[in-house]
Amino acid sequence: MTHSPPLILTVRHPAESIAVLTVAGEIDVDSVPALRTRALELIRRGRPHLILDLASVGFCDSSGLNTMISVLRYAKDRHGSLSLVAAPPHVTRLLDVTGVGFLIPAFPTTAEALGRIGTAG
Repeated sequence: MTHSPPLILTVRHPAESIAVLTVAGEIDVDSVPALRTRALELIRRGRPHLILDLASVGFCDSSGLNTMISVLRYAKDRHGSLSLVAAPPHVTRLLDVTGVGFLIPAFPTTAEALGRIGTAG
């Protein structure tokens, strides 16, 4: 059995309540625990508005999709949000086919996602 290489997760904080989590690698059953842990930790530590930058994601399976849904629920429970940025076509297709694209907004750029968070609520 082969395992995917670990995700590379980097964070920046463009505003007090916002974190941008850049994800690089493959989001699958082996890597989702790291993604989930980091995302929930950011929200728990006062960054309820989370943006996932997926530009460098080469693969995402249903476990990644389920993780995004659980992170969204956690953020909403804390009056926050989850947005996706630069989702590759394979991720966009997964979101569209499953209907999750209606729940999690996707933007071409981080600036657009930040603008949406700034005008929401």
